[in-house]
Amino acid sequence: MKGMLYASNNDLYRSKAATWHDYLQVWTAPEEQRAKVEDIPEILRKESVEWDVCAKKVAEDVMELLCEGIGLESSKFKDLGLSGSRLFVGAYYPYCPQPDLTLGLASHTDPVVITVLLQNQVPGLQVKHGEDWVDVKPLPGALTINIADLMQIISNGEYNSVQHRVRANSCEEPRISVVEFLNVGKWEDCEYGPLPELVSAEKPPRYRRFTKDEFYHNFYSKGLDSKSFIDKLKL
Repeated sequence: MKGMLYASNNDLYRSKAATWHDYLQVWTAPEEQRAKVEDIPEILRKESVEWDVCAKKVAEDVMELLCEGIGLESSKFKDLGLSGSRLFVGAYYPYCPQPDLTLGLASHTDPVVITVLLQNQVPGLQVKHGEDWVDVKPLPGALTINIADLMQIISNGEYNSVQHRVRANSCEEPRISVVEFLNVGKWEDCEYGPLPELVSAEKPPRYRRFTKDEFYHNFYSKGLDSKSFIDKLKL
């Protein structure tokens, strides 16, 4: 939960199967979790620090639009500290000789507020649409933005987190993605739940309030999955 690490499956002993990828994880905020600059591999040190600054700006611009889309002041999500915790992840999906036997990354929703993703031109990302899996074709220079679980809860269901997965890579060229996960930064002793401004007699709360301990216990007690935390909070 702080600094920098290399890993392959952060849920290896909790999920039903291992997935076919490796990743580098660097905490960039808050300060008490932030990796020391000298601990970040030199080959990507400068770029990862710059990426954090730029991805945060993009995410906060998107969150302003999301606020306006549901009738809130454009700065509401930023004022709540919804970009105060940030995790940089570089994911590497090597060639898999038997891609039909596994996945690059299992089906899941992101357990944060919002995610900014940049991928190279090797395909593999899919999103769930109804009962079907739809390919997200890489576009040069384009970013993919994922609405994540906490955004669904805080918006009282006005926005929905997206279920997605990565297929095992059947290409000789590795698939590489760079991701920034943005999450609540101002936990302290408070609780989070649907914003009062989005709750009314016509739109009662769809989820109960939750604490930091509940959030982290849910994430670290199981493998990647789809909306298990949201399901536990439903009223």
